[in-house]
Amino acid sequence: MSLINWIDDRFPLTKVWNEHLAQYYAPKNFNFWYYFGGLAVVVLVLQIVTGIILTMHYKPDAELAFASVEYIMRDVPAGWFVRYLHGVGASMFFLVVYLHMFRGLMYGSYRNPRELIWILGMVIYVALMAEAFFGYLLPWGNMSYWGAQVIISLFGAIPVIGEPLAEWIRGDFVVSDATLNRFFAFHVILLPLLLALLVYLHIVALHKVGSNNPDGIDIKKNKDKDGIPVDGIPFHPYYTVKDTFGIAVFMTIFLGIVFFVPELGGWFLEKDNFAPADILQTPPDIVPLWYLTPYYSILRAVTFEWLPGGAKVWGVIAMGAAIVMFFFLPWLDRAKVRSIRYRGWMYKTALTIFAVTFVMLGYLGTKNPGHIDLFLFENVIWAQIGMLLYFAFFLLMPIYTTLDRTKPEPDRVG
Repeated sequence: MSLINWIDDRFPLTKVWNEHLAQYYAPKNFNFWYYFGGLAVVVLVLQIVTGIILTMHYKPDAELAFASVEYIMRDVPAGWFVRYLHGVGASMFFLVVYLHMFRGLMYGSYRNPRELIWILGMVIYVALMAEAFFGYLLPWGNMSYWGAQVIISLFGAIPVIGEPLAEWIRGDFVVSDATLNRFFAFHVILLPLLLALLVYLHIVALHKVGSNNPDGIDIKKNKDKDGIPVDGIPFHPYYTVKDTFGIAVFMTIFLGIVFFVPELGGWFLEKDNFAPADILQTPPDIVPLWYLTPYYSILRAVTFEWLPGGAKVWGVIAMGAAIVMFFFLPWLDRAKVRSIRYRGWMYKTALTIFAVTFVMLGYLGTKNPGHIDLFLFENVIWAQIGMLLYFAFFLLMPIYTTLDRTKPEPDRVG
């Protein structure tokens, strides 16, 4: 006890513990969807730890990078395990984040007073996409090389500053050793530090205004004589125990994939990336990994060359706008209630269509746009339909959330 007191005199250890765990009161009606925030933190820590181990053996050199990955896989003790943890972890990270975001859409976690929490979460999402993109090149496999070539070229479509920006990102006129070194620095140092800071700010902002819940009710409005929310329970030990169970289930699934199907049929690790980069051999279909394919599909859906500047420019604009739209959700939603439990059929239908559309765009982003993979039309036609539905969800939100008939929220959580 004296040690704790000694630390408290110099650092607010007990105060931090109480404010963010022991005496942080969370709604007592959390359900399955509230596992994913904690799981995202777990996967972030796992990615940082495995990334540190990988950097001990990886060579950020165009001549040695692929061979160093093979060395990790074949000769480093448990190197294959660490590499697959990191590679599969990237996909699992995005899966958890997408489910976390979907929960926010269902229960209105972006609504007042949680706008800043949502914006910080979206900045984390964008930083995570950048982190994944920079890390994608590092194995120096054939798909990662050509994928980086294609994605970087998109920046060149930006008017005026495009080509200088693309050249700065590459560090050269083509994807080369300079690009690999630059991406290694961004992936290993800059973005992990930024992500750790953003996650800290996200959690602090969350604990400032309090957690949302499936009923969308602010539990701080109902307090007892001691100032404790009557519909809240201490996060520790109640939710730390619950989250521990969720983490155990998640890790069972995660390790099952790592041990038995780390490639997952090419969705997590593509076969073309098991061959070294070859500037003379382009893969048949160059696509990013699944977690970026919805936006890649939107990019390819813009095929109208008659547009000013050409289809490529507007494709890049549409792809960027598809991400930016999420930032405006707190102000686009005009509903009187937060939770989907008390919303009308309009929002429920719109969210269902949006979720199906997002998955469809992700699937189409992995396919040749000229092929017919879904029913009667070419993939590019379905992608264009999906793009219209995607943007309609956001742009029409002020209308259908205003017109939607909602049920009155209860005074207490169920």
